Amino acid sequence: MSKKFSLTAEKRDGAGKGIARALRRENKIPAVVYGDSKEPVSITLPLKEVTLEYRKGYMFTHLCEIDVAGQKHLTLARDVQLHPVTDKIIHVDFLRVTPKTRIKVDVPVHFINDEECKGLKAGGVLNVVHHEVVLECAATDIPEFVEVDLTNYDLGDVIHMDVVKLPKGATSVLEGDETIATIAVPRAVVEVEDAPVAADAVPASTEKKAAE
Repeated sequence: MSKKFSLTAEKRDGAGKGIARALRRENKIPAVVYGDSKEPVSITLPLKEVTLEYRKGYMFTHLCEIDVAGQKHLTLARDVQLHPVTDKIIHVDFLRVTPKTRIKVDVPVHFINDEECKGLKAGGVLNVVHHEVVLECAATDIPEFVEVDLTNYDLGDVIHMDVVKLPKGATSVLEGDETIATIAVPRAVVEVEDAPVAADAVPASTEKKAAE
């Protein structure tokens, strides 16, 4: 079950830049609830509360229960518009969801057991290609993250999507052979191995015999 937070909203009559600017002067923001084959509902939300939830970093993966004059809507934030200069939130779109709603969502990838990873202990570097992966799953069962166990990976190994542990019912948009990360060989090691040998280099033992 996806985690959930709650917001209290007011129903909003009218639209347009003038109304939106007036709301923002009152530290409120316009938003809309849509989907589930129902009429969209224009609402007003308190800027402070929405900003707090947004900055926690899970607004797109946690369900939001919005109370509009006593009527509750189970939703998921699908778009947050920010002011191009101040980065303040200026509008949010919420999608109504049910247990039957399937969506595509970006889910963070967590790499675990790095302290046990052979390659990292040998001085390798974890080069992450995808910090997030797109999953298709039920809107009411969005995982907070997916995991990759690094224990058995060595220097030069490539980690593919097919090793990522997915929750039941979820599928990945990426193909199984898509690279998620690599255990990169340390640059110093590569430079030493590739260093050219001087043509006139003579072993010390040979020089000694020549002198005799």
